[in-house]
Amino acid sequence: MDRLDIMRCEICGNIVQVLNSANGELFCCGQPMNKLEASVSEEAMTEKHVPIFLKYDNNCEIRVGEILHPMTNEHYIMFIEAINENKDEIHLKFLNPNDEPKLATDNSKNYKTAIEYCNIHGLWEGKDND
Repeated sequence: MDRLDIMRCEICGNIVQVLNSANGELFCCGQPMNKLEASVSEEAMTEKHVPIFLKYDNNCEIRVGEILHPMTNEHYIMFIEAINENKDEIHLKFLNPNDEPKLATDNSKNYKTAIEYCNIHGLWEGKDND
């Protein structure tokens, strides 16, 4: 496991993020947790899942989808996380149904990757190409 890997229990749905990389294995409900791999499909842009970086002045907005992802009780984004290049700084925002799937930050933090977790479609990743 590496720093910032996302792990999920297939039994209860617990989701954890690795803060310290070590040789152990994470268990939940009596079985090893699975590492989630982020989807990065370009086709997903039309599915409203890929985090997109929008920069203006000294600020950055990371939004889920060109057209914002739906945020209903049945289908919503649980969190958005921005990660800098060295993986030594993150900005994490938890979301609820009816929230806008957006994360505001400033450009000085140099976040280059964003991930989001959809309660139905799982983990997705977007990159800042600037």
